[in-house]
Amino acid sequence: MSLKIIVLAKQVPDTRNVGKDAMKEDGTVNRAALPAIFNPEDLNALEQALRLKDLYPGSTVTLLTMGPPRAADIIREGLFRGADGGYLLTDRVFAGADTLATSYALHMAVKKIADFDLIISGRQAIDGDTAQVGPQVAEKLGISQITYAEEIQSVKDRKVTVKRRLERGIEIVEGKLPLLITVNGSAPACRPRNARLIQKYKHAQTASEKQNTERPALAGLEVIRPFLNLDEWSASDVNADPQQCGLSGSPTKVKKIENIVFQAKESKTFDDSDLQIEELIVELINNHTIG
Repeated sequence: MSLKIIVLAKQVPDTRNVGKDAMKEDGTVNRAALPAIFNPEDLNALEQALRLKDLYPGSTVTLLTMGPPRAADIIREGLFRGADGGYLLTDRVFAGADTLATSYALHMAVKKIADFDLIISGRQAIDGDTAQVGPQVAEKLGISQITYAEEIQSVKDRKVTVKRRLERGIEIVEGKLPLLITVNGSAPACRPRNARLIQKYKHAQTASEKQNTERPALAGLEVIRPFLNLDEWSASDVNADPQQCGLSGSPTKVKKIENIVFQAKESKTFDDSDLQIEELIVELINNHTIG
């Protein structure tokens, strides 16, 4: 049995480096001011997809991401780790999208891909922490979904067995294909890059990247090596309604943004004696930090 798997992945700003310029005046994220990384839980999702590919020969893993042209890095990163291909949704029409507009664009892209068995994504992105996009995509596609997955255990007779990690324990559930699964950060970390795959795909580019870079030594390389052509789709390519994309299709509005900097006014040093630990606990209870 082989599977056609789509992994929804996102390039996100590194929230460990948020500064005063992290937000624009209109309440959207200033992505140019922050380093961009592969969303951590989407890497967990990619690993689950790659494990299924290992288990079921002939399976394929395709990444789907939406963002500016630089988000093609996400596709290359997936290829370096074992994915088979990817699609970049990029268009000014998509800018400023909330979860509703994002899920609309992604589901239109999935409909264009058409041939899939399983969609896997991270539970949530670190720049929004909503955990809404995956379920919304499933709802728009009219397929079943399983959330909070920690391990995709098996696929048999078109049924997927999944271990879910919940706040108070775990549960084992089954779902029928086609199916969308969102994966927790508690799932196994993604495998490292493969040196051979880095050499194979390091020059892979989208059409926009080819237009914006000057690398004459590589001119024509994609002709003799077609796998270096990364697919890039605009809103019109996926037949998306512009009114349902980006800011136009986003009912969520940011009213106010405040930057809060935490500063320690004082500090205390404790050793590992039981008495000092007990005194610390009493102090924390008295000032209602705990308890």
